[in-house]
Amino acid sequence: MYHQSMDLPVLVGDLKLVINEPKRLPLFDAIRPLIPLKHQVEYDLLTPKRSRKLKEVRLDRTHHDGLGLSVRGGLEFGSGLYISQMVKDGQADNVGLQVGDEIVRINGYSISSCIHEEVISLIKTKKIVSLKVRHVGMIPVKSSSVEPLKWQFVDQFVSETGEKKSSIAGLASIGGKEIKEKKVFLSLVGTKGMGISISSGPTQKPGIYISNVKPGSLSAEVGLQVGDQIVEVNGVDFTNADHKEAVRVLKSSRSLTITVLTGAGRELFMTDEERLAVEARRELDRQELMQQKRVALETNKIIKEQQEKEKQRKMEISQKAAEEEERYKKEMEKIEAAETKHSREWEEDWGAKDRPKSPSSPRTRKSSSPAAPESKAAKAKSSPDEACSLTEEDEEEDRDEQGFQKYEEDFDPYSMFSSDQIDGRDVRVLRIKKTGQLDLALEGGADSPLGKLVISSVYEGGAADKHGGVVPGDELMAVNGKNLIDATLTEGQNSLARAWNSGGDWIDVVIAVSPPKEYEDEVPKSASVSPTVNRTVFEGSATLYRHGYLLQP
Repeated sequence: MYHQSMDLPVLVGDLKLVINEPKRLPLFDAIRPLIPLKHQVEYDLLTPKRSRKLKEVRLDRTHHDGLGLSVRGGLEFGSGLYISQMVKDGQADNVGLQVGDEIVRINGYSISSCIHEEVISLIKTKKIVSLKVRHVGMIPVKSSSVEPLKWQFVDQFVSETGEKKSSIAGLASIGGKEIKEKKVFLSLVGTKGMGISISSGPTQKPGIYISNVKPGSLSAEVGLQVGDQIVEVNGVDFTNADHKEAVRVLKSSRSLTITVLTGAGRELFMTDEERLAVEARRELDRQELMQQKRVALETNKIIKEQQEKEKQRKMEISQKAAEEEERYKKEMEKIEAAETKHSREWEEDWGAKDRPKSPSSPRTRKSSSPAAPESKAAKAKSSPDEACSLTEEDEEEDRDEQGFQKYEEDFDPYSMFSSDQIDGRDVRVLRIKKTGQLDLALEGGADSPLGKLVISSVYEGGAADKHGGVVPGDELMAVNGKNLIDATLTEGQNSLARAWNSGGDWIDVVIAVSPPKEYEDEVPKSASVSPTVNRTVFEGSATLYRHGYLLQP
């Protein structure tokens, strides 16, 4: 329709019927690129400009003209607090506030959970009132908590008179109900009167108020109601007029232009029953709001407690990590001190030549081979005296060789496995330091032809290789206390990965010592094996796969 008529005001008016709440305002910016370039400037002038930046202003509450603004809204109406009216050339106007500004903070306090009366009380706490606002361009419309919340654009709500009214020089909104300005025109024909009675307000609420409206009268037809405050008649200000002067002006002309503030003095003319009903309704609303605030406070308290517990938990984890790191440093210092002492004692006894490694140093377990017994036998044949010394030397070498392995001496395999599972087998527990990557590969599994998890490769430079206590062919029986006798290959790989990636500096691995595996025995004789093809090495957090073979006919 717009591209046919090119009537931009009609388009914006239609959009305002759809974009009827603040959260939909960004749609105006989304639609702008669809407007022809020559009309975009006019489009910007017709659409509201919402600001995301906060603006801070300071107002003097003791100023003789008041703050110069009116506000509406509050928690009880389900909206924030918005500036609904401004006094021309007043304090608020001079500092750049606008109708449609949302007040976010007052004197440094957030008012998102405050009811209207609490906001007014907060403003009265200091002579200089600090306001933080952002421009929205819309105003909430809701006269009671039972009515649905609606929104109006600023140009649809504000009176076009633009004249300064001292009745709104301060915060004219009462009990959260906004006082709306209305202008009516009366033309008295013949002897027919206006059909209203007026009264002066009390000292604490001065002004001229309509105290009675005759049903069917001209005033009733134009919408005047009991409690409306007359602020102007034919250009004469009624704000400070007395009752006699007000009656004279009203009777001075047969054509009257009357400006009123709707409902500004409604509570002055309520019956006792009506007043009690209003007070009871307000009390119920107040109790409901207080209950909502209590729930909100309890919720915030629970959230803060949870955050504090989480913070405490992280601090404990950090402290434990620091303690573990300190313990590790002390252990390393002890090991270094023992190595230094061993080296010094050796040099004192034998000199610096051909110094052996410290017993605490890791050393790879050697596989049994025929050459070792032959060499020992050859040494024994040299002479009887040498045989005795060589035997002692061999025993010492064996002891040193065992000392190089990081086995846990107090390990009882029967505490984890049945006698059928370990009878006749050399079962050991190894404690491997978590440094770098583990770098070992597995094969087999309980559901494979091998019937067990076997270490197929230990790669040079990895943690397993540096430890020296595990070699290819050893059976993996448990990791960190988890029994893997009946585990599949995938389960064994996952258990090993979880143990390596979990907390702590060490991983405990239980193995059954076996001779190195001959892969050719596990594949058909008619096929050749390439054991290096499709191999994936376990590297800490990496996924484990079965050691693969490429069978070639």
